[in-house]
Amino acid sequence: MKFFIDTANVDEIKQAQAWGILDGVTTNPSLIAREGIEHKKRVMEIISVVGDIPVSAECIETDVDKLMKEARDIASWAPNIYVKVPMNANSMEVVKELSPQGINFNVTLIFSLPQALIAAKAGASFISFFVGRIDDMGSLEAPLNVVEAVNMVETYEFPKDPEILVASIRSPLQVTESIKAGAHIATIPYKTMEMLFHHPLTDIGIKKFYEDYLKATGGKSA
Repeated sequence: MKFFIDTANVDEIKQAQAWGILDGVTTNPSLIAREGIEHKKRVMEIISVVGDIPVSAECIETDVDKLMKEARDIASWAPNIYVKVPMNANSMEVVKELSPQGINFNVTLIFSLPQALIAAKAGASFISFFVGRIDDMGSLEAPLNVVEAVNMVETYEFPKDPEILVASIRSPLQVTESIKAGAHIATIPYKTMEMLFHHPLTDIGIKKFYEDYLKATGGKSA
């Protein structure tokens, strides 16, 4: 499973890159607004850091004609940009029109299998299931939805061979569930990504090894 980082913070992206686990970046208007910087400028800064791995940048227009124009503009910024649009009828019209022209789309705010099928048929490259928000509602259907979506894209033929991207991740447990479900990609906030390195027994073991080493060397560190 590929690891994307869900952030618009360049320092967080650089750290994930230094860990050697970064396969892509997803952003959205809320994340970029938090950074207090113009949308295109921040996206281009991210691309200058990560090179040619996928970077998702999101549209904000809702009218079909305006959304069509905005999607074309965002896609023109760099060849590795994936234009993010929400799951709705207008967005799918845009995806259907522009996907055959070489524009890659990340269709977001997916919560059901029929929505995933519609996005795949329209020509999406990434289909973003929001598992965290489903879990927030107390539902247990998120992992099953992901399993069924993965089976769907592997069973049928679609224009872009779409990948199932698990988004809205809140915890390491949801990452584990995504791996078990066979998701192709998980996009993870920086703090959650940091947590993946830890396990209580790992942390205890590291502390114990260090304490034993200090005892054996008379308290001298290496």
